[in-house]
Amino acid sequence: MIEFRGVGKQFPDGTRAVQDFSLVIPSHKTTVFVGSSGCGKTTLLRMINRMVEPTSGVIEIDGENVLSGSPVELRRRIGYVMQNSGLLPHFTVADNIATVPVLTGTSRRDARRRALELMETVGLDPKMADRYPAQLSGGQQQRVGVARGLASDPNILLMDEPFGAVDPIVRDELQQELLRLQRELGKTVVFVTHDIDEAFLLGDQVVILAAGANKLQVGSPSEIIREPADDFVSSFIGVDRGKRALRVERTESGTVLVDSEGRAQGRLVEGGS
Repeated sequence: MIEFRGVGKQFPDGTRAVQDFSLVIPSHKTTVFVGSSGCGKTTLLRMINRMVEPTSGVIEIDGENVLSGSPVELRRRIGYVMQNSGLLPHFTVADNIATVPVLTGTSRRDARRRALELMETVGLDPKMADRYPAQLSGGQQQRVGVARGLASDPNILLMDEPFGAVDPIVRDELQQELLRLQRELGKTVVFVTHDIDEAFLLGDQVVILAAGANKLQVGSPSEIIREPADDFVSSFIGVDRGKRALRVERTESGTVLVDSEGRAQGRLVEGGS
């Protein structure tokens, strides 16, 4: 479990990116930070692995303050996937994936074997192991980035707009791949996006943010759609345009709430929802 308690971040130029932010991120679920550019969502993400140091407050992982140990050791046990994959151009695919295991003492042979296994896990042909990033498509590079993030078998996976730089068809494929991986692996995923559709598709818990990482609403996608906190949230998620209008459908597995695009947003049970 990750917990923020009264966390703030002010940069040297005086910018207050985060003000008094508190949140519990549950284990083995996907929490999505969503909001417009500059709202502080990436700063929140990077404070978890100390790529950005908090100015105030406390961030704990399983009750331990992230500031209590070495930032290098912290980062090596937390997976991190960024928007443009961040692959080392002079390393092969296999060597990119194996980077952290090798740094933490795994033999190169074992690290390569693990890399080949992970290539299959994320839907890449192991025959591509000795190619270089420049020889891959954007979607393939992002899959390598995800594999690298998983290479040390971390409990936590941080994902900073990882699918934002690929075309819509590839993005959809990568989103579905992440859903499959999460069903199989059950990591604690913290995901950043500015796309509310992506947030609702991927998130078990969605955190809608305004400037300064001000929480406008926290909840499951179905909770937020059913009861937006205010008019701004309604507009942000598209309720005021009918985009999130819900209807009830009866299926073989029960009665579900479905949005205007046919996506299930919750299940109704007798006497409640």
